[in-house]
Amino acid sequence: MRRIFTGLIAINFVAAATASFAQEFVTKTKRGNFEDVRFELGNVIVERGLATHSEGNIEAMLRRTGADVGSSKAVYKNAQFVQFCSALLSRRLMELDPMTMGYCPYGVFIYETVAQPGDIVVGYRRLAVEKSGSADLEAAKAAVETLLTGIVADAVK
Repeated sequence: MRRIFTGLIAINFVAAATASFAQEFVTKTKRGNFEDVRFELGNVIVERGLATHSEGNIEAMLRRTGADVGSSKAVYKNAQFVQFCSALLSRRLMELDPMTMGYCPYGVFIYETVAQPGDIVVGYRRLAVEKSGSADLEAAKAAVETLLTGIVADAVK
């Protein structure tokens, strides 16, 4: 069951990272070594007092399942996701609107494509951008966006 759940999460992040709706994603790119940037991403998350909820290797999943879906095309040289939660920010969101549970845990993706090796992309999928009509809820969502934007920016310094 856990393997299926992890696979579904990985598929979700692959779809998120490659969707044509660029405005849904905030990304930064750094020229360098994937493992170095991935290490820094982990450090940035921990430095903010956050605990990693789960991690996944999307590139390995695509490689492993390619034959099953009739494809051998390599998209990524490296591709992973990291999920984590902020008890403070998540509670604030959920107390204002229980539906915001759907944002938790927060996720950041990192990848390097086969076509552009050495260009390491770090990003996240934005929270829903439509206005809720609640200034408090908008402020809580903005706080999460600030957290995620900061994590991405610091990971690629």
